[in-house]
Amino acid sequence: MNTIGLVAFALVGATKAIREEFDMFGVTVVGLATAFAGGMARDILVNRVPLALNSPIEIGLGLFGVGLAIGVSAALKSADTHLVTLLSDAIGLAAFTTTGAIVATQADIPAFGVVAIATINAAGGGAVADILLDRSPFILLDDFYASCAVLGGSTYWIVATAGGSNGTAAAVCAAVVVGTRIAALIYGWSIPTAQVLGLTRE
Repeated sequence: MNTIGLVAFALVGATKAIREEFDMFGVTVVGLATAFAGGMARDILVNRVPLALNSPIEIGLGLFGVGLAIGVSAALKSADTHLVTLLSDAIGLAAFTTTGAIVATQADIPAFGVVAIATINAAGGGAVADILLDRSPFILLDDFYASCAVLGGSTYWIVATAGGSNGTAAAVCAAVVVGTRIAALIYGWSIPTAQVLGLTRE
């Protein structure tokens, strides 16, 4: 799960940086930040040295994802919004949600913590990437994105608590995240703003 998430998110972050015309160093930084920031925050929260600092293989996977982004951007127009990138993003979101839930569960974190860490692991890298791209993190706007991770983390905890194996809980969690994210893209799901709900004065 972690390997899939690293490659997928590095690809997604790097394609965004390429679209913004960053130089190759900037593209690499944004790609790696997208891949690693969420996982590093997760590891700090469970009181362990971030995995990215312990394993050269992790950095290699991130760089592989950046390389894929360069290839995809050369082959496709508007690669950051292409179906390939959107599907990679959904898969990465599912992989990191599941990884976060597994790590939190192994650290004996209670239910709320499992969901919170799963969500941070999944959406944290994208938020950092948006800051580097000089824009508001889209997970704080009206897109149905981090909510998929919340649903996935909750599902993992429910299945695991109900007696399901770790493998079953992980598979169901990943399926829920991918399914809800793809549905959100197809049907245009979003979380309403205060303005839409009529909670603000004009």
